[in-house]
Amino acid sequence: MNGRSDGHTQGGESLKEPISSSVSRGTVVLAATPIGNVADASTRLVELLQSADLVAAEDTRRLYDLANRLGVRVGGRVMAYHDHNERRMADPILDQVRDGACALVVSDAGMPTINDPGMAIVRRAIERGIPVTCAPGPSAVLDALALSGLPTDRFCYEGFLPRRHQERLRHLRTLRSEERTMVFYETPHRIDQAMQDLQEVFGPDRLMALCRELTKEHEQIRRGTIGDIVRSLQEDPPRGEMVLVVAGASALEARRNDPDAMDDRQLAALARDLSRSEGLRLKEAIARVAGEHPLADGSLPNRKRIYALAVEEDKED
Repeated sequence: MNGRSDGHTQGGESLKEPISSSVSRGTVVLAATPIGNVADASTRLVELLQSADLVAAEDTRRLYDLANRLGVRVGGRVMAYHDHNERRMADPILDQVRDGACALVVSDAGMPTINDPGMAIVRRAIERGIPVTCAPGPSAVLDALALSGLPTDRFCYEGFLPRRHQERLRHLRTLRSEERTMVFYETPHRIDQAMQDLQEVFGPDRLMALCRELTKEHEQIRRGTIGDIVRSLQEDPPRGEMVLVVAGASALEARRNDPDAMDDRQLAALARDLSRSEGLRLKEAIARVAGEHPLADGSLPNRKRIYALAVEEDKED
């Protein structure tokens, strides 16, 4: 007896679990696809591509390209399922699932529903009582978070930042008191403006990481302060879609930036004190105070109202 069993066990535990070749019938499966390195495709994804009755793909051409690189043949019917038709196509797909089909939903890269189509079919499946499951895999959010060197015990994913400058500032201001690590997506043509806005709202000393080309040959992680990253963009503009990981506020910063901490009368008193201590015109002091104390929705307090209250208090004095 050589101590090895037929199941190749060691210490009573199997070294390799058997891979099931079954595909769940009457089920919607959301499957993650590689975000850059095709070798990251899971065995389960390969099996689903071959065996699912229906494959709903964000881009059918990219689906077939992925299948070719994996050396597999897509076995089921393929249909386009993207941002422009996902609501309309959800029920027709689910009708087939209800009749026993296995429907595979894939996006161009990563997990469907995470900044990609898929949410409509998940919601309708829940409403109709149809099973939905996931075949997990690559995730740009989690990869960037893990590589950033920033706290990972608590984080929030914010998706793509708003395109317009003022909307982006307003959104970022709502996060000034956020203590969790924050994760954003950004594109190359907006990264300069986005980084300037991050610096304006969070300051140049907040730690962050800019992650690009994740899992690819030229993967790059830039770590440092927001100010460091802003300077690096000027010296070496990055290419490709990026994931930005930004440290959360400290407990002290969170209390200082709490949008509910001061009402207009308190802001008026603060502006008066600032005007006197730094020799500023009252309107200049109010503009600074308002900028440092955004409202809960990210908009700025009404400076005219604060000014009127400050003048009223001056008269009372």
